[in-house]
Amino acid sequence: MTHLLANLPLFLAYATTAIVLMGIFVLIYTFLTPHKEFTLIKQGNVAASISLSGAILGFVLALSSVVRYSISLMDMAVWGVVALLVQVVAYLCVRLLMPTLSQGIENNNISKGILLATIAVSFGLINAACMVY
Repeated sequence: MTHLLANLPLFLAYATTAIVLMGIFVLIYTFLTPHKEFTLIKQGNVAASISLSGAILGFVLALSSVVRYSISLMDMAVWGVVALLVQVVAYLCVRLLMPTLSQGIENNNISKGILLATIAVSFGLINAACMVY
């Protein structure tokens, strides 16, 4: 029976690191956005919920690939930070190209929320695919 749980410490280390990275990503992402996602979501703003959910999914898609293919916990942490940076850069590029994006999300413009979420998930998928080499 003990051999069945032999990898439990590694599981806990990788899972904890991944969750911490996800938390750091959410903190950085919500700090960078001019609109206040959690306040807007509490008010029922669907666009804010969609855009933040897409950003988290985009990051986690890449992070899951990092967890799967990393050779050590340090390797996973470093590439997790790379995944985080890619998502942040993707958001900043979209914001640069669409200066009214944040205002649209504040106004519950669902199409802008969906667009931002789609871009984040797309970057996450591309990022995940590129990180296996």
